[in-house]
Amino acid sequence: QAEDVIRDLSLSLVGSEMCIRDRLWILLTVAAAFLQTVRSSLQKRATGPLSVNGASYLRFVFALPFVWAYLGGLLLLERSLPELPWQFYVFCLTGGIAQIIGTSALVGSFSHGNFALGTTFSKTEVLLTALVGAVLLSEKLTLLQWAGIGVSFFGVALLTTRDGLKNIASDQRALLLGVLAGAGFAVSAVCYRAAALSLPSGDFLLRAGATLAVTVTLQSLLMGVFLRLREPGELGRVIASWRNGIWVGLAGASASAGWFTAMTLVNAALVRALGQIELLFSFAISIWFFRERIKGIEIAGAVLVVLGIWLLL
Repeated sequence: QAEDVIRDLSLSLVGSEMCIRDRLWILLTVAAAFLQTVRSSLQKRATGPLSVNGASYLRFVFALPFVWAYLGGLLLLERSLPELPWQFYVFCLTGGIAQIIGTSALVGSFSHGNFALGTTFSKTEVLLTALVGAVLLSEKLTLLQWAGIGVSFFGVALLTTRDGLKNIASDQRALLLGVLAGAGFAVSAVCYRAAALSLPSGDFLLRAGATLAVTVTLQSLLMGVFLRLREPGELGRVIASWRNGIWVGLAGASASAGWFTAMTLVNAALVRALGQIELLFSFAISIWFFRERIKGIEIAGAVLVVLGIWLLL
């Protein structure tokens, strides 16, 4: 009887742990989306003295000390760093480059079209993440989850295209750049998950922390070399912006820790789909803080985003 009680208790504890982990990715994603909104607003203030690439570089270089401090904190909790196979570095490098390309394409879509069109097209990221995940990691979604992705994307289109969908494909260059941005973000998300899963040992926190630290380091090196060669003097201006850069780095590192950990726990497509709640945060801020007038089409878009997320979960 004692053995039966112990076995039942063990199964109950395992079930409770799995239940917590199933819900943890949701909390991590929502927190990451909120912190990303904060980081974007801080980063926007830096575009005055810096070029677009210089302002983008803030999120990487000033996040470096925070991501390594995070990994160091995990290692202090009696964890040992797992062996890092060559596949891990390939996934981190590929994901880091894809994210940089996606960011550049998104900025380019803004300049050739407008913010609404660029944002809308880039949100094909969720669909593309599901497709890349199916090819690279053989991960599949349920029919209901596909429906959630479709409904939420339509809601995003309504939210970001204030004048409706009639002109959504009016600028082919913006469309192509926006889809390229979505593809870049999709590849990066799946590669980050693949990198974490390629580690032979370690819990989900350590796997995500190691992936984050290595990726941000590689991105900082790559973008640093690019700025040094293509925009002489920009690195000095980035360093001179350290007061704002520290806060950008802290918010960015915290958001990335949430994204990476959530994507280590579940399918990256689910994380990126739920991450669209970031638009609802921005929508709420525009109403409550900036007192902007809203249209019925935007309310409909917000409702569809919420409905899509509900179907997803």
